Amino acid sequence: MRPDFLREAESAAPELLALRRELHRCPELGNREFETARRVEQYLNGLGIETFRLLDTAVVGILRGGRPGKTVGLRADMDALPLNEDTGVEWASEKPGVMHACGHDVHMTSALGAAKLLSARRESLPGTVRFFFQPDEEDRGGARRMIDAGCLGDTEAVFGCHVDPKLPAGTVGVRYGKFYAASDTFAVTVRGVTSHGAVREMGIDALAAAAELTLALLALPERLQPERSVVTVGVLHAGTADNILPGAAELKGIIRTLGADSRKRMEELFRETVAAVAAKTGTEIELWLRHSHGGIVNEDSAAALVQTAAESLLGKDRVAVLHEPLMISEDFGCFVDAAGGAFYHVGAGCPAALHSPQFLPADGAVTTAAAVHAAVLWDWLKTRERSDKN
Repeated sequence: MRPDFLREAESAAPELLALRRELHRCPELGNREFETARRVEQYLNGLGIETFRLLDTAVVGILRGGRPGKTVGLRADMDALPLNEDTGVEWASEKPGVMHACGHDVHMTSALGAAKLLSARRESLPGTVRFFFQPDEEDRGGARRMIDAGCLGDTEAVFGCHVDPKLPAGTVGVRYGKFYAASDTFAVTVRGVTSHGAVREMGIDALAAAAELTLALLALPERLQPERSVVTVGVLHAGTADNILPGAAELKGIIRTLGADSRKRMEELFRETVAAVAAKTGTEIELWLRHSHGGIVNEDSAAALVQTAAESLLGKDRVAVLHEPLMISEDFGCFVDAAGGAFYHVGAGCPAALHSPQFLPADGAVTTAAAVHAAVLWDWLKTRERSDKN
């Protein structure tokens, strides 16, 4: 029978909330999380959990159960954002221009809370839990670098969560399949021929070609339907004077797609469109595409385990199945791609949006997430134990 992790998390609330405030006061940007990593290590070591470092600021904690079994992982991101906090709480950021505006203080604290709950039951824990405290989620993404550095070991599934301002505190949202989008950035240089504006026929208008290309690119999501996708052109530069036909133009933007197949098809459409506009306008067009986060596609079996664990812990009325994927990106998908697992949402109970100076999840998000994490990890290990016996 699974322990009552929710009651135990609520009993540990004073300690966990004090830790959350401590982490919130001292936010650090990506790859600079030195004090954060030190505090995470200190807390885990105090629970008798061994730790080691990767990438200077990444922390891996290993909780070995008293019974043999498989290995499961839990990931929490640590970095903050370059924002001035405007929440008005006494424990607001003490670092001007840096703030936990995406809830990573909650993610860390709830993962540490799960470590506390599970370590108290280590003798009956059938296997091992690895805790991945990841740097640099907000920028280039530390997940892939942690995995490449060897953080996974023999981990067979990884779970993680994000606070969700659309969900009330004390609730959980579960998504099956495609959840977060892949994000790929692009830069395009269009080269024409400069001429006097009065004799356009003597030049090749790079600005006009770039404008035509922009409209064609923005229309690409229609060709990928019914799958959702987004193309954004955020930068368009061309020209030096009002009477000179521009001989060069530059545009930059981002592509968001769901799943590997849609990502591949969008790239094919993108390249075809660039080539077609170049041929039509007589320009030379160079394209640079940079793959970034690959999105999150949850394993259905792992998502089902999260839903069952959360419902048994919180009640079915406090667990929602999320029916729409999100077009924002998250590098947790690297863990799912490498080891399997699932990502889920925990209600933030906060009306402000993510990345807002006013974003401040409710304290209840910490205890809920800690309890759900512990239940998910416990259930996964117990399920594997029963499977091995059979």
